[in-house]
Amino acid sequence: MSILMLLLLLAVPVLLSWPLGRYMTEIMNPSARSGDGTVAILMTKAGGGMLNREQEWKGYLVSMLIFNAIMFVTVAIMLALQQWLPLNPDGKGPLEASLIFNTTASFVTNTNLQHYAGEVSMSYFSQLFALTWMQFVSAATGISCLAALSRALAGNRLVGNFYRDLLRSVLFILMPLSVLLALSLVIGGVPMTFDGSALAKTLEGATQTIARGPVAAMVAIKQLGTNGGGFFGPNSTHPFENPSFLTNYLECISIPLIAMASVWMFGRITGRMRHASVIFSVMLLLLVLKSGIAIYLESAPSMAFKGLPIEVMSNLEGKELRFGSGTAAVWAAVTTATSNGSVNCMHDSLNPLTGLVPLAGMWLNVIFGGVGVGFINMFIFIIVGVFICGMMVGRTPEYCARKVETHEMKLALLALLVHPLLILVGTAVFASTTWGAGTVLNKGAHGFSEILYEFSSAAANNGSGFEGLGDNTVPWNVATGLVMLLGRYIPIILPLAIAGSMAAKKPVPETTGTLRIDTPLFAVVILGSVLLIGALLFMPVAVLGPVADYLSTSIQ
Repeated sequence: MSILMLLLLLAVPVLLSWPLGRYMTEIMNPSARSGDGTVAILMTKAGGGMLNREQEWKGYLVSMLIFNAIMFVTVAIMLALQQWLPLNPDGKGPLEASLIFNTTASFVTNTNLQHYAGEVSMSYFSQLFALTWMQFVSAATGISCLAALSRALAGNRLVGNFYRDLLRSVLFILMPLSVLLALSLVIGGVPMTFDGSALAKTLEGATQTIARGPVAAMVAIKQLGTNGGGFFGPNSTHPFENPSFLTNYLECISIPLIAMASVWMFGRITGRMRHASVIFSVMLLLLVLKSGIAIYLESAPSMAFKGLPIEVMSNLEGKELRFGSGTAAVWAAVTTATSNGSVNCMHDSLNPLTGLVPLAGMWLNVIFGGVGVGFINMFIFIIVGVFICGMMVGRTPEYCARKVETHEMKLALLALLVHPLLILVGTAVFASTTWGAGTVLNKGAHGFSEILYEFSSAAANNGSGFEGLGDNTVPWNVATGLVMLLGRYIPIILPLAIAGSMAAKKPVPETTGTLRIDTPLFAVVILGSVLLIGALLFMPVAVLGPVADYLSTSIQ
């Protein structure tokens, strides 16, 4: 049954990604036949020179960083003033300064790591006009940067206009899909109201306050934009965010949809669809393996039930019984493969080796990944793989008919090392000090895994967590906020610099000695690069954390 569910959950977004990728290409890179369309033309005229000016990669990056800085300041002000702003029927008060910094950094970077419970801390205004708006524009930033990278690799020194790409992404890709999904969720029972909390009488006669609000709007973009930020603290385990098996299915297939379509968009813009098929196949293989392993490992009972009659069942600790352990395991694999981070079970309650599966997804950070940026991360592994193959045969490596030389490799290696550096240094500091060691619920290997997971999630811009961690402290808020910012922008800046450098070079004609990038052999090269480099970088902490946790519980 779990394998059938895995096929249903993955087959639908795979099939839908093909037409969506074609549509995204026409939106982001209109052909001479399709044009921009009437609405887009009016949008461009209204924007004037800011939208009409074509930019090289440096100008594109500067525009992206300026806009994201404005986003950061704007949302920080909204959160700081939420107690005086409208749409606050439940009278939410001010937020602590370090939490404002962490939350703003989290949503501007498409991470949505939440050190708060939304129904407790946030007004409706903050949820909608700060956080939901941020989920649209942060996702659009990723799509736009992938479009610019694709144009550069197609040989264009002018890679587009960031503001025009941003508007296209929001208005014609994210908004229509989010409206369709939000309406489907409302039909499925997800609330969409501006009324305050409801008061209800329990069977014992007590009064219960039931939080609600404009939930469906936020849930739709949190899944489609690989954001993951929940309206409620429990995220998609909450019955108002995810009321039924149907809504669970719709939300789960929405998580990888645009990320998958982004690969096809890259192939169409560069004119290398067979190469895109190779990359898509590698990513899909990794996702299927990751999900299958999670299902298998989570089918074992929790070690807490060892020796009890219930031991014969799968691990139901921390699971929503409406969905079961199999569906929860697939969701955990998909949400950490795509930098989404929403959850429909408690990841801290996963079996120890199952917990290694979402960690591995965040460590590799290329299994479709966040919308747009997932392929940008894979681009680094492609460049490294191409360079290694070129050196093995004594030939200057080439990619997309451009030579990959020393300058590009320096940038690629720097981009490759930033991710593990942020995770490992942060984990080492917090595991060895009271900043982290004093906030874990469990001591020993599992407590180490909680710290490791938090920094992995922040660096991968994922946002999920092992929630046995008391992470709403000043050190955690500041540290993970900084990691999220560095983990977002450095892996965008450096690949775009590589692509811009390659676009400036003269194309090299393909010969019999050229490494083909559209063959099964190249798929093996990329798969090997991802797995071997990932294993070398993270195997030691995997042994110290989840593996040691498994061994300690097995011996007991």
